[in-house]
Amino acid sequence: MIEPAKAHKVSVLLSSTELESLQAAASAAGYGSVEAYIRALLVAALPESYQTPPPATPLDPVYTTPSGLGRVYQGDSAEVLRQFDDESVDLIMTSPPFGLVRKKAYGNEDADEYVHWFRPFAREFRRVLRPSGSLVIDIGGAWKKGLPVKSLYQYELLIALVKEFGFYLAQEFFWWNPARLPTPVEWVTIRRIRVKDAVNTIWWLAKTPYPKASNRRVLQPYSERMLNLLKNGYKPRRRPSGHDISDKFGRDNGGAIPPNLIALANTESNSAYQRYCKARGIPEHPAKYPVLLPAFFIQMLTDPEDMVVDPFAGSLATGEAAELLKRRWVCIEKDPGYIQGGLGRFEASPDEQRRLLSARRDPYQVFPPGLSAAHPPLLADGGHDRRGA
Repeated sequence: MIEPAKAHKVSVLLSSTELESLQAAASAAGYGSVEAYIRALLVAALPESYQTPPPATPLDPVYTTPSGLGRVYQGDSAEVLRQFDDESVDLIMTSPPFGLVRKKAYGNEDADEYVHWFRPFAREFRRVLRPSGSLVIDIGGAWKKGLPVKSLYQYELLIALVKEFGFYLAQEFFWWNPARLPTPVEWVTIRRIRVKDAVNTIWWLAKTPYPKASNRRVLQPYSERMLNLLKNGYKPRRRPSGHDISDKFGRDNGGAIPPNLIALANTESNSAYQRYCKARGIPEHPAKYPVLLPAFFIQMLTDPEDMVVDPFAGSLATGEAAELLKRRWVCIEKDPGYIQGGLGRFEASPDEQRRLLSARRDPYQVFPPGLSAAHPPLLADGGHDRRGA
């Protein structure tokens, strides 16, 4: 098993001419540093050096669903994935431990070391994905320790996945949680110098610019305005922006194409998962995402019987979504306690499970930027002195 927590530095003496040549080659290839360029060359030239043979004794699942569609493994996902054949997975849908400064109960990684920690998993992800498959990563941001400024770790991860491992960024999504509390507290509610963090970035990546996908699978209800337009007709015209709106704009396509902003509150109040955990005294996973989030991507990017894998499965929400949508699936989680709680998702009645996929259809309210009547003076030091807040 590769030990992702350890990094090794190798020093190489180069002449000025050699270094300049490397820097020029790295820049021409689009890399920001010689280190990233050399690592990419190594991945391309010696992929076997990054791989460890599968375990001598294959790992057995700790749970298999009655339908036979799903399996749950307890262990390190890089190791479990080595049991998978090349190009055997259609979608990797996951929310890995975030790179946060403050340690969480679910074992998040340090932001500064995040990309290095992630590399062994990325190698396996690329190997097991089909050419038409997708990798979808939900990943939250982090703040620099003691400072009201953000870490760039999730963007560094994105760049590494594209530059080092050859993934394409199909599209970025933003998951807006309307129910998220105003955090970080120090900067938002105490010093009042930042607004609350309310979105996670979601990277949709693929091995080809044309992964299997259809937005017709995830259409949203038309707005009242659009319904009136469909009823009363629309006169084609050119907008001031230059966009030519044709008569096809007034065609009923069964729903509206969704934006890349996913509005979804993470506020399950009495789900089968929560009842199961409470009845057995099992701690809930503190960073679970709602089932509709993986369901959106599973519906858009896979067909029934396709293989969906969540290598950082947490509360097994991806498995529940895949089971409901009749996909084959594998969830991998290191913590046996989280697996124990997640199994409660598969004891719910079919009707209760289906309800999760249509739980809310009324839109959340989004206000345009507003100006407050209050007009306190700005802090000259930018809020550096907490006493002045």
